[in-house]
Amino acid sequence: MATKEEISMVGFALVAYAGDARTAALHALDAAEAGDFEKAEKLVDEAQNDINDAHNQQTKILSEEAGGANMDVTFIMVHGQDTLMTTMLLIDETRYLIRLLKRVKVLEDKVD
Repeated sequence: MATKEEISMVGFALVAYAGDARTAALHALDAAEAGDFEKAEKLVDEAQNDINDAHNQQTKILSEEAGGANMDVTFIMVHGQDTLMTTMLLIDETRYLIRLLKRVKVLEDKVD
């Protein structure tokens, strides 16, 4: 059984990894808006790697709970879960917006 402290530490890890991913995703949007799609794609890949690390941390706790361990919910873990899920959505939306910005660039080039 994971202790409350261990669960909180996983929550901190989720916040850290997801926070780094969020930063990378927002920088990717900035790069895409500036027309640097190569940099944007690299930053989205970095964001995805950070999310994968967060997900691996989350899976450890989920596996314990699925195995019957009793888990205490902490506010830090709730915050970590929230940060993880909203960042996952941000990454999906960032990929979509990069594709749209690429299309806009192609159309702008045709008009010029």
